[in-house]
Amino acid sequence: MTKHTVLAFDAELKDIAAGIEEMGRRVLEQLDGAIEAIAHVNVDRAQSVIAADRPVDELQHDIEQKAVLTIAKRQPLASDLRDIVSAMRIANDLERIGDLAKNIAKRLIAISGNATTFKIPAGMTSLAERVREQLAEVLDANRRGDDKLALKVWQSDSDIDALHTSLFREMLTYMMEDPRSIGFGAHLLFCAKNLERIGDHATNIAETVHYRLTSEQLSSERPKQDQSSAINPKSGD
Repeated sequence: MTKHTVLAFDAELKDIAAGIEEMGRRVLEQLDGAIEAIAHVNVDRAQSVIAADRPVDELQHDIEQKAVLTIAKRQPLASDLRDIVSAMRIANDLERIGDLAKNIAKRLIAISGNATTFKIPAGMTSLAERVREQLAEVLDANRRGDDKLALKVWQSDSDIDALHTSLFREMLTYMMEDPRSIGFGAHLLFCAKNLERIGDHATNIAETVHYRLTSEQLSSERPKQDQSSAINPKSGD
């Protein structure tokens, strides 16, 4: 490559990386909004989370277009190609996290009228805070090129699974003891599952960051502790 071509290529890579940072910032704000909406049953906050989803989708589309165009023009090899492919993968996971945050906000709006009768369980806050920490850490790992931090996020996915299972048990017991709460509780169960899925996408990003930095793929057998699908509602286990 000529010097001019190299400089142009570097600028394209930086532009893609900047897009990922901006997308990560926006998605983290979406998640913060969803968590606040749940904690305070704040319908206005929930609506702002829903409205913020379209710009995130547009960023994902823009990053993907730039990445494909750069590959076509520059035919990058080795680490440069990994950077571009990783950016596309991370953008896809971030877009899904934004969708999940939006879905949480929609669920919150649906149950807001019953919030004075039924309470949001404390376990929901614990799960949400842990997921938020996971996402913030993996975005930091990608920004700084910190493989150790990325591996920490990957290894701690089981913590989120355990919190989700515990909350699932709590909500199931609550709904069985008071059938009037079933509709309210069902929406909360979907919120909890969406949070758990956000944790999974954060773990996906951690795997991508590790691949980008080392060229090695992590084992698909990540630590899992989610037992909610195996719980028998009649026996409670």
